[in-house]
Amino acid sequence: MSEIPSELKYTATHEWSRLRDDGLVEVGITDFAQNALGDIVFVELPEVEEEVAGEEEVAVVESVKAASDIYAPISGRVVEANDELVDEPERINADPYGSGWIFVIEPTDTEDLDNLLDALEYEEHCAEEEEQH
Repeated sequence: MSEIPSELKYTATHEWSRLRDDGLVEVGITDFAQNALGDIVFVELPEVEEEVAGEEEVAVVESVKAASDIYAPISGRVVEANDELVDEPERINADPYGSGWIFVIEPTDTEDLDNLLDALEYEEHCAEEEEQH
């Protein structure tokens, strides 16, 4: 089974969210997602200062197998993008919950995080997806 840190929140489309002490929300794709994609070779990052709505496509991750859209888990403004992924997209494979983060959002409302899946709900979602394949 994929690694699913309990302190994070998740989306059904396999993004994770971490509420930082400064009130900003770090976003990346899950271990499950990077496993499914395979070797990641390119990342199209969102524009800093871009206003995004929850569930809106904001970035793209390309692997040797496929391209996958990355969605904003919550509404807000993109305040940072992980520029290191431009030269090292494989960081997402190596460390999806650490140096492989993709962007940071200043949330419109941090309570939006309450609508996301917790680790147990996400684990159940992944198990259902695996059963369907």
